[in-house]
Amino acid sequence: MFPEPEREPSNREFSGKVQPFPVPERIPLFPLPNVVFFPKTYLPLHVFEPRYRQMVADAAATGQCIGMALLKEGWEEQYEGNPPIFSVGCVGRLASVQMLPDGRSNILLQGLERYEIHEEFFEKSYREARVTLKPRDGSLSLDQALRRYLLGVLEEYLKADEEASPLHSLIRPDVSDEVFVNSLSTYLDCTPLEKQFLLEAEHVPQQARRLSDLIQFKLAERRGAGGWG
Repeated sequence: MFPEPEREPSNREFSGKVQPFPVPERIPLFPLPNVVFFPKTYLPLHVFEPRYRQMVADAAATGQCIGMALLKEGWEEQYEGNPPIFSVGCVGRLASVQMLPDGRSNILLQGLERYEIHEEFFEKSYREARVTLKPRDGSLSLDQALRRYLLGVLEEYLKADEEASPLHSLIRPDVSDEVFVNSLSTYLDCTPLEKQFLLEAEHVPQQARRLSDLIQFKLAERRGAGGWG
C-alpha cells in the first residue's frame, strides 16, 4: 500500500556535515505511517504508487526537495485521500533517483532540516505544503555524561543486533552531537510516535534527554526478556 524503506546505504549517513541547500517555501509531502526522518541522516525508499512516482518526477525536475511526514492514527480508512499528518517533519534533498523500467523508483533522501506546515495544498495527485524551516540552536552542546550513557546503550544494542552495522560509526569521538543523536533516534527500537516525539524536541540536548528517558523505560520493560530483541 505504501513505500517501504529499503536496506540502508553505507556509513555515509554519519560521515560529516550537510552542506546548506535551498529549500523551497512550498514542498511536496510524502506521508507514511511508519517512517520518521531526521536531519543529517539518509533515508532510502522504494516508490511505487502512481501519485508518488509523479511526486518524485516533479521534485527531481524542480526543487529537489521532499518533506517526509508521519500519518496520524486512523490513517488506514483515508489513505487513498489525504489523512491527517503531524505538522512537524523533516525535509530531504533527493541525493539519488534510480528509475526502474516499470516506472517505480529507488530514491535516497538526505535529511536537511525540520519543517513546520503552515498550509496544505491538494491540487495535484499528491499533497504539497507551505512550510517554514525549524533549525535547532547549534550552540547547545550535549552533556558529556549523557553522551557516555547513550554510547553505552549503543554498545549494548550492537551486541544484540547484528543488523545494526551502520551504527558502529557512531562510536567515533569526532561524530557531532546532532548526527549522533539523530542517528540513534533513527535506528534504535522506538515506535513512530516515539520518534515523532524525539523529532519535535526543540534542541539536540532535549532530544537526547527524551531518548534517554525512552531507553530507560524500554529497558525497564524488557528487563529479564533477553535484551533488545
